[in-house]
Amino acid sequence: MAAAASPTSTDTTRPTVVLIGHGMVGQRFLEELAERGVTERARVVVLCEEPRPAYDRVQLTSYFAGRSPEDLSMVEAGFMEKHGIELRLGDPAETIDRETRTVTARSGFTVRYDQLVLATGSYPFVPPVPGKDHKGTFVYRTIEDLLAIEEFAQRLMQKQDVPSGSVVGGGLLGLEAAGALKGLGLETHVVEFAPRLMPVQVDEGGGEALRRTIEDMGVIVHTGVGGKEITAGEDGAVTGMELSDGSRIDTDMVVFSAGVRPRDQLARDCGLEVGERGGIVVDADCRTANDPAVYAIGECALACDGRVYGLVAPGYEMARTAASAIAGEGTDGFAGADLSTKLKLLGVDVASFGDAHGATEGCLDVVYADSRSGVYKKLVVAQDGTLLGGVLVGDAEAYGTLRPLTGTVPPVSPEQLVLPAGTGGPVALGPSALPDDAVICNCHNVTKGAIRSAVTEHSCGTVPEVKKCTKAGTGCGSCVKALTTLVNDELEASGVTVDKGLCACFPHSRAELYEIVRTLRLTSYEELLASHGRPEARGGDGCEVCKPTIGSIIASLAPSVGADGYILDGEQAALQDTNDHFLANLQRNGSYSIVPRIPGGEITPEKLIVIGEVARDFGLYTKITGGQRIDLFGARVDQLPLIWTRLVDAGFESGHAYGKALRTVKSCVGQTWCRYGVQDSVRMAIDLELRYRGLRSPHKLKSAVSGCARECAEARGKDFGVIATSNGWNLYVGGNGGADPRHADLLAQDLSDAELIRLIDRFLMFYIRTADRLERTSAWLERIEGGLDHVRDVVVHDSLGLCDELEALMAAHVAHYRDEWAETLNDPERLARFVSFVNAPDAPDPSVRFVPERDQVKPDLTVLAGPTLPIRTLEGTSA
Repeated sequence: MAAAASPTSTDTTRPTVVLIGHGMVGQRFLEELAERGVTERARVVVLCEEPRPAYDRVQLTSYFAGRSPEDLSMVEAGFMEKHGIELRLGDPAETIDRETRTVTARSGFTVRYDQLVLATGSYPFVPPVPGKDHKGTFVYRTIEDLLAIEEFAQRLMQKQDVPSGSVVGGGLLGLEAAGALKGLGLETHVVEFAPRLMPVQVDEGGGEALRRTIEDMGVIVHTGVGGKEITAGEDGAVTGMELSDGSRIDTDMVVFSAGVRPRDQLARDCGLEVGERGGIVVDADCRTANDPAVYAIGECALACDGRVYGLVAPGYEMARTAASAIAGEGTDGFAGADLSTKLKLLGVDVASFGDAHGATEGCLDVVYADSRSGVYKKLVVAQDGTLLGGVLVGDAEAYGTLRPLTGTVPPVSPEQLVLPAGTGGPVALGPSALPDDAVICNCHNVTKGAIRSAVTEHSCGTVPEVKKCTKAGTGCGSCVKALTTLVNDELEASGVTVDKGLCACFPHSRAELYEIVRTLRLTSYEELLASHGRPEARGGDGCEVCKPTIGSIIASLAPSVGADGYILDGEQAALQDTNDHFLANLQRNGSYSIVPRIPGGEITPEKLIVIGEVARDFGLYTKITGGQRIDLFGARVDQLPLIWTRLVDAGFESGHAYGKALRTVKSCVGQTWCRYGVQDSVRMAIDLELRYRGLRSPHKLKSAVSGCARECAEARGKDFGVIATSNGWNLYVGGNGGADPRHADLLAQDLSDAELIRLIDRFLMFYIRTADRLERTSAWLERIEGGLDHVRDVVVHDSLGLCDELEALMAAHVAHYRDEWAETLNDPERLARFVSFVNAPDAPDPSVRFVPERDQVKPDLTVLAGPTLPIRTLEGTSA
């Protein structure tokens, strides 16, 4: 993509626009020029310092999750060639001569410009800490930085069991860097000089919630201190970091991510005005203060409101403004930008918007905090009820609705906006309730009205078409869910039937496919695709969306439609997800985990001894899970039958940790042991787990039984939860822990044993019948028309006359249940699949290796196998 080097470039036949820098903002500027036709009438030259075209710096850390540098590219294939843009990679500008209007690059290439645009971005700030240049110190800014960090960490892993890495800076990029080090297998420290993490974005409460959650993940956080000195050994490599409070961290590498500074040296050298604290001074059209032929955009620019913006959305707005000015169009000018942001750090959702810190005089705070689940929500409101801003940590689901409501009086009270679903608040406001001038896509400043217009005036009939028309959803991606809802609502309001098909293979939803399979008693995916697939998909192989979904439907209906039900026979085996292929959970290094079922958490000493012996004999890592089970990690695929032979002989069966099925029914000890218990919760938990074991469903199912209202089993955080009363049992449904916690809703109370089981039967089968693919009961309950009231009418009051059918479906499941591992061990043909290499069945996988940790083992990350299905030939090709 780089142009051929030449000492001088002079093209006087048409004006020339030179862009210095090709990051996210630079690429957006080029797109804006192309949209305005500037590239057709002007020569455009780009000088880029990095060896690769613009890439998504916001998603930089996803490189460590398996995305390649090419995956991160923001340049559409053929874009430069199509628009005649000359991109010079690895050839940064070194001097600007404003008198002759020329730019000279490192290679000696010189180009004359009519308009010059500086998009040089920023550089990482490295505090002046003694030892900052020792071997093992890095910054976290570019793909090349990440490659260097990864290589150094892998060398450390080869030398020692658990090397340590430290990040200086607890802001956005600092926590991203910490996540990267953690993922590379290092003990990870974060050092932040401010008293809390992410001090710019979140308040004290949000910072505390974020810290608790991150520390629970094993990251060690130091706040209110700075680095005093980085020490090194005789070889010059990092050995530790002295902190300002006198403490010391023993660390093997240090990553600086303590903020950025505007990269404005080129501007300084050529006499352009810069701010006192850096940044190229520009006006509302992004022209530099003392040269109208030169523009500055993005992180290198000091806007006319006196701020340097470090987020991509303001940079995009600057790019649009500068492109409009160069094209000779009128501009609204850039006078500032919304600093709202939503991101996921170390797996934790964090968002802030508007006046997040409550700086407005007389404002009030509305706060919801759940320290147990790491959720913190704060809304800042004016005394007249106007929403001014907010902070969301741990649950940022409402960000897409709350941010556009900023500056308005919401239609419901602020208390109801922060309460979790199922706690008395109304159904959450959707994007359709927002005014047309509400900004839905903050990255590209796209309003709800513009999205509606794309559908009604520009005939966009799908979300991808609306994205292409408006650019909404093509930035950070946080608005895609709201965008999809708006597009579908607008299409339906226009009388257009929205395609709610499962995938490109089927025009039917999952619920509709369930009814087709049940009614026609179909037992084959191939038969279903041939009879009800889209015409263009018939005769094909299906896709990764519909195959496991149909496999799950057939498995859940197997007794009723006459199917075998064993998921690894014939066609069914080809439909399963990776984990189901081997009846075990695939781990990051290519090994598997084994989870025997332990109903109710109750286990005899003899069975405990068997588990211990199996773990010892096969060298497995052993952990007691939060669901009252014992997880055994580190088995090779060829060891799975040997392990399960011993477990089945001891009376264990599959715990279905690998499947979309019932996982556990957790319990406290109940009235048998506890002085507060009013019912036998252990007995009920065992009965329920044995009844619903193996039940395939749209998503995993979790349950719990608490013996009294003290709720020690946390039943209200489960898909169906039971809490004992003095008169029987209360049944709660639709709960969920994890990333989007939701309290379960009370479905019925004071039930007898028989009434309880009957209602759970009905509830589960109604959910399986009507839920979408991969939809938890919590999301299903909020989505289904009528919500909890409708579900109660159906499963309690039989309003649809379905209850006999639902109970019969569950009875068939219970009657025909067979343990999958016991079935597998009794069939030599089924056992034949459990090999690492199809052409060498007895050869173990050499990439599955372990290193010691705390008297057990952990994966050796230096030979990380990755998440691919480990059935391959010795040459590594797919079987």
